[in-house]
Amino acid sequence: MAPFEKVNIPQKPPMVMVDRLVEIVGKMTVTAFLIMEDNVFCEDGTFREPGLIENMAQTAAAGVGSRPGTESDKAPVGFIGGIRNLKIYDLPKVGQEIITRVTVMHEIFDATIVQGDVFLNDQLIASCELKIFLIKEE
Repeated sequence: MAPFEKVNIPQKPPMVMVDRLVEIVGKMTVTAFLIMEDNVFCEDGTFREPGLIENMAQTAAAGVGSRPGTESDKAPVGFIGGIRNLKIYDLPKVGQEIITRVTVMHEIFDATIVQGDVFLNDQLIASCELKIFLIKEE
């Protein structure tokens, strides 16, 4: 698969929590994110839990907005409707890059259920199931 030029998500700085789209394979999307000191979710040199959750949600959005065959340059807007089975094993530090993998498990009406997994140096540091609702354009 050719490299992606940009990540197509509706968030704007300072709320962008993905740097690049690594790949999309079937229902799986993988992104990378380098933790910077000025990140809104960093505290005392550590990327905090809400940032990991937002990173997983934005990875899901990147998958929808950048999927081959997407006709619009405008990524769909959505929101997190629920979080289940959240497990956080470690928190990344400033200067570290996390790799996030989100896999679509179910799509029901306007809701999409995804499994999110965040890795640091090939080690799982966070995971959860997210229920995401997309807002339909009129």
